[in-house]
Amino acid sequence: MTCDGIDFFFKQQTLLLLPQKAIYWKDQKALVVADVHLGKAGHFRKAGIAVPNELAQKDLEVLSTLIDEYQPEKIYFLGDLFHSDKNSDWHWFSLWRNKYAVVQMVLIKGNHDIIEEKHFADLNILVEGELLVEPFRLAHHPLKKQEIENTQGYTLCGHIHPGVHLRGKGRDAVTLSCFAFGADQAILPSFGKFTGRIAIQHQETDRVFGILNDKVIAF
Repeated sequence: MTCDGIDFFFKQQTLLLLPQKAIYWKDQKALVVADVHLGKAGHFRKAGIAVPNELAQKDLEVLSTLIDEYQPEKIYFLGDLFHSDKNSDWHWFSLWRNKYAVVQMVLIKGNHDIIEEKHFADLNILVEGELLVEPFRLAHHPLKKQEIENTQGYTLCGHIHPGVHLRGKGRDAVTLSCFAFGADQAILPSFGKFTGRIAIQHQETDRVFGILNDKVIAF
């Protein structure tokens, strides 16, 4: 697999920022992804809205490609792994999990993770509210300003589906999914294909990495 990711040495750790909207944390031999939203297509189909049923399988195929390429020992899902209650997409997820049974998987519970934890336990997936893996605190929601000073570790999170807005000549403009590293926390792009992105306000001191096609670009 051709990778146009960027090695980012941060907090004494080496993070490979990947165009597949994931981080390979080299020191931990771990993949970190946020907001996969498996089951979202099934949720819409159940409501009578025509959505292609292969979307969940495509996201799992990308995860499979990353696992086969980097051979991680663990995967940290930063919330919203499954979009809704169990539906037909859960079957594909179960088959996929069994294929990679040797990989430790941890779900940091997000607001969309409403499936009972026992179902994740049946698939040998650990569910946590948050997790401290020095030097990072793994979470789903970004911290509010008043929460930061009482929190241990630099936060890696999701939830926002961040984007960076670029303007070209004339009226040309585009919003790219991005990794946004601020002073106290980093927000990862949403991994799932069936998700959007929101242009967020960045500080001048932030380190922002946009994803353009199959490349990660530092801004």
